[in-house]
Amino acid sequence: MTLNIGDAAIDFSLPNANKGKGGNSLNLEQSVKANGLVIVFECNHCPYVIASITRMNDLAEFCAANDIGFVGINSNDASVYANDSFEHMIKRAEKGMPYPYLYDESQDIAHAYGAKRTPEFYLFDRTSSLVYRGRMDDSPRDPTEVSSTELKNAVDAMLAGAAIDIQETESIGCSVKWKV
Repeated sequence: MTLNIGDAAIDFSLPNANKGKGGNSLNLEQSVKANGLVIVFECNHCPYVIASITRMNDLAEFCAANDIGFVGINSNDASVYANDSFEHMIKRAEKGMPYPYLYDESQDIAHAYGAKRTPEFYLFDRTSSLVYRGRMDDSPRDPTEVSSTELKNAVDAMLAGAAIDIQETESIGCSVKWKV
């Protein structure tokens, strides 16, 4: 299954590795704020995610200031990459992550959303309808090479009540590490 533009967000209830941001677990209702929600499928080991951490943290803080929820979901099989285990998620969160970091150990949520890569972003409006899906920008591995910021543009348009010019892009990153 893959979510398409206009589809409703799919509910989840997942353990949170960043307990200081949302408690022991979070579901969809707790994650959505008055102006919407950003979900990013991410992990700990992917070089694209690692190079994007500062930009993701900045975007999470911007979202919080504008009453938009922001959550990261790690769906990778930790037996493939031990660095993606819940314990390692906690260690990463302790370094100053400004948003909840949820563990989709069963991979059910990644399958339901149709996530393919890390990082991959889903932006939902105040009614929890999908309005953007794809990459954050066009250069996740090198912030100095960014020439387009599709996710931020979509967030800004959503907040302004304007049409989102680009609603879908191909995410750039590592593949989700699926269980065999």
